[in-house]
Amino acid sequence: MNDALVFLLLFSAVACGWWLGRRGQSGANNAVAGPPSQYYQGLNYLLDGRPDGAVDQFISALEVNSETLETHIALGNVLRRRGEVDRAIRIHQNLLARPNLPRSQMYIAHLELARDYISAGLLDRAETLLLDLVKESDEQRDVSRLYLLEIYRSESEWQRAIDEAKALLPKRSLLGGDAQDLKLSGQSIPVQLAHFYCELAVEAGGDGRVDDARKSLQDALHYDPSCARASLELGRIEGAAGNHRKAIEALTRVVEQHAEFLPEAIPALRDCYAALGEEEALSDYLRRCLDEHPSTPLMIAVADDIRRDQGNVAAHSFLTERLTHTPSLRGLLRLIRIQQEESPGVPGDSLSMLSVLLDRLIEVRPAYRCDHCGFSARHLLWFCPGCKYWGTFRTIRTAETE
Repeated sequence: MNDALVFLLLFSAVACGWWLGRRGQSGANNAVAGPPSQYYQGLNYLLDGRPDGAVDQFISALEVNSETLETHIALGNVLRRRGEVDRAIRIHQNLLARPNLPRSQMYIAHLELARDYISAGLLDRAETLLLDLVKESDEQRDVSRLYLLEIYRSESEWQRAIDEAKALLPKRSLLGGDAQDLKLSGQSIPVQLAHFYCELAVEAGGDGRVDDARKSLQDALHYDPSCARASLELGRIEGAAGNHRKAIEALTRVVEQHAEFLPEAIPALRDCYAALGEEEALSDYLRRCLDEHPSTPLMIAVADDIRRDQGNVAAHSFLTERLTHTPSLRGLLRLIRIQQEESPGVPGDSLSMLSVLLDRLIEVRPAYRCDHCGFSARHLLWFCPGCKYWGTFRTIRTAETE
């Protein structure tokens, strides 16, 4: 439905709203006058292809009362979706200026005005309205908290986002109530809480507050035990602090949470096992993981261990056998580079050219994709800018991308 038709329908509601408002005020006069002149003038604007003037006349024509509230709200929503936030704000401010509306409907107008402010980027004004709604309106409290979360996430105010998300968790009772069943913008609240705590931990780690970072990551795992991101961050923190055994425990837990994220843990695992002088134990572990959860990054990691321990020939043989069954560009590139080490050539030879071309081809291809909306990226993201979901990026498992 195009905008002109929407406005035409809304203007048709003007006469009905005006008539309903006047019906109870006819008093001694038995006849009810027709719609106000602003209605006809606004309709002329609309028919002339001047919707801006039509909106202004609409605001003047339609009496604000409980019967016409939905019409005002509908028009405001249309304008906001069209990007005409200033006019949507005018409509909702016009509603709030009328003292004759019931309190419940005034709260609805407050919520719509807050949404206008969010669309306009006036987040401080939206936050003030939403905080008032949280205090005063039982009906609008939860949805107001959802919009507050949107504001705090966009401003990276993670502690405040955590407070609002925890307030949305169901209270424990004898009747049950599983927090995993409650959704926040389509996603489980505990899942989002875990990522809020991870963001808090990253900030604390950057400021050198290691204990605070560790506590935040433990809280993340409390709300979502399957949060691989929390285990990865905890492993890095413990490794940097010299707690190599604890770091290994956290990093190897990733296999149980989301095995495809194990390659993200390999650099930190190498540092920890090297510090303990147990590189062979890591090699055995990676081989087992490769057998149970095959992937190109794991295959390359195992090949690197074989090259270190047994030489280029053994690594070349291993990669050749693996690529025969599971071809991939990244695996082929590593095979070519090992071949170059075995038989050094001169710049510009066929292997060098092929290596450069493969490297460029791999570089421009996305390696990760959100499994909720399909947004793709070259690097792992924990927050999807497309659908606003947390922790939904997965490795793209094709020969071309791997």
